[in-house]
Amino acid sequence: MFFFFNDDEVFEKIKHTNEFGQEFWYARELQPVLEYSQWRYLKDAVARAKLACKNSGQNIADHFAEVRKMVEIGSGAKRNVEDFMLSRYACYLIVMNGDPRKEIIALGQTYFAVKTRQQELIEDYEQLDEEQKRLAIRNEMKRHNVALADAAHEAGVVKPLDYAIFQNYGYMGLYGGLKANDIKQRKGLKNNQEILDYMGSTELAANLFRATQTEEKLRREHIQGKKAANQTHFEVGKKVRQTISELGGTMPEDLPTPEKSVKQIEKEQEKKLIGGEK
Repeated sequence: MFFFFNDDEVFEKIKHTNEFGQEFWYARELQPVLEYSQWRYLKDAVARAKLACKNSGQNIADHFAEVRKMVEIGSGAKRNVEDFMLSRYACYLIVMNGDPRKEIIALGQTYFAVKTRQQELIEDYEQLDEEQKRLAIRNEMKRHNVALADAAHEAGVVKPLDYAIFQNYGYMGLYGGLKANDIKQRKGLKNNQEILDYMGSTELAANLFRATQTEEKLRREHIQGKKAANQTHFEVGKKVRQTISELGGTMPEDLPTPEKSVKQIEKEQEKKLIGGEK
């Protein structure tokens, strides 16, 4: 699992599944859950989410389907109102545009972010064994580290040394002040060994969450300057750490180090594939 949520039933209860087995949410049902007093306020958030969806290169129609429905307005009368069928990703973008000071918005941001990432990794994630999970998340991490580096570059983190410092700020936030070299020492790794290759699936997932949320925050808030970018990475890492703590999870630096690296697992799987082809 990525993380466990005690209150995620509030979002699961209003989830629907269409005839193709695809999950979706109705915006009208999401409105009271997210504590929007009026439809127009949620609609404003939907508009901002649509823009974010477009800017991320996604097709808006794939995530925000406009529908009409009849609702009762009293005395048996009904009125035709607009609504949206929302994908999990659409819900995620909507809550990211909400007020994080609201407890339900903060919960929604974490819930939809984690669930969306898990779904993006692989539909039957929970059916994978530990080694398969590590491979899946590590590959996703590689892709998002490229996106994170690009977002950091746009913010002003240009030189390799600056980016190494930027990465350390993220680790320090997530690992309670530990830098990359500190983590390597704690894990008993050599200087030439990649930290991410020696993480279990839970620790990898926490780092994936850190990377994706930092990238999106840098872009969404148009953060500029190395100092501001570093602080953003630190704050996101610290927030992920806080979430783990609040949910009673194990701190990433206290998680066990797997005996096999991800590269070793990849080589073993390649040998199996080659052997199976003969």
